[in-house]
Amino acid sequence: MRVTTLVAALSAVGAVSALPPPDKGKGKEGTSCSDINPFEGKTQFVNPSWAAKLDETHAAFKAQGDKESATRVRKIQKNMSTFVWVSRISELPRIDDAIKAARQAQKKSKKKQIVGLVLYNLPDRDCSAGESAGELKSAENGLERYRKEFVKPYVDKVRSAPDLEFAIVLEPDSLGNLVTNMGIELCAQAADVYREGIAHAISQLQFKNVHLYIDAAHGGWLGWNDNLPLAAKEFATVVELAGKGKNKIRGFATNVSNYNPFNATVRENYTEWSNSWDESHFATSLAPFLEEEGLPANFIIDQGRVHLPGAREEWGEWCNVHPTGFGPAPTTKTENPVVDALVWIKPGGESDGQCGFEGAPRAGEWHDEYAQMLVKNAHPSVYA
Repeated sequence: MRVTTLVAALSAVGAVSALPPPDKGKGKEGTSCSDINPFEGKTQFVNPSWAAKLDETHAAFKAQGDKESATRVRKIQKNMSTFVWVSRISELPRIDDAIKAARQAQKKSKKKQIVGLVLYNLPDRDCSAGESAGELKSAENGLERYRKEFVKPYVDKVRSAPDLEFAIVLEPDSLGNLVTNMGIELCAQAADVYREGIAHAISQLQFKNVHLYIDAAHGGWLGWNDNLPLAAKEFATVVELAGKGKNKIRGFATNVSNYNPFNATVRENYTEWSNSWDESHFATSLAPFLEEEGLPANFIIDQGRVHLPGAREEWGEWCNVHPTGFGPAPTTKTENPVVDALVWIKPGGESDGQCGFEGAPRAGEWHDEYAQMLVKNAHPSVYA
């Protein structure tokens, strides 16, 4: 589902240490620089729709006589939260389903739920590759349809649930393409549509119980020294475009649908010249540039899938990378002051596309062989 064409600035040819975390300063008027972590003290929503897909995985392990893995699947289904992707107009009812399930869980547990959602349907989406191209075209009144047929009902559904908290990731892959891939004709043509579309979504989702995170790609894409300030300026442009008083965001999401570790136990050779050699270092590296632009330097990091050391030869390998496992369990215990939480944004087991892994189905479709691999290679915290 996630495509990232890697066009990294490589002019910074010396390895440098991570920059120190920024001071929490006062941002631009309208931006949210609160030190209150919205995930703290909340239960991250366990999506029963995704959990149900793992019944196939459980049955496969049972058929193989692998009782240990089958037991692990049941733990994952019960305990692991994942974000709910809304990627087409026809998928808007997924929000209703999530709200209903989260309310039931909140009533049963007596603990506040925070529901993770992804808003992902820009016109000319995925301009640099096309594996996850969307339904809307800017040349066919796409931006107007995005506003009226997608964002408006999305907002209305979220507005209907003031009893829940929401963390919403805005448009994976979009703004990263505007930083590095403007040499691609479709990306250049889509630039203003991307900016206006995301700014509109920000302006419409200004609710106290909604915490917005703009997608900030990943360390292998925007983490190069030359790209960091350019990325921060692009983000600031979009936030300002949302309008004064209507541009509050909590921060940024990184590694969405990618495979980078939060804290790498092995530094891969292809990260040699980068300050952002894992996602913790990327967040710490990007934070000062965000602060300089008056933006809140708070992050959530997708760890739904993390590659095993040596699984790929370069950052540009993005599609169904293997061997890979489920990453660390979602948590607010990150030991990085700019990171709100580790989360599972990409639902593990859903294919990136017909690439990278023999027999992989189309983007977004269930790939149970891959899901089995994720279970077998999962981080120990998943079963703790």
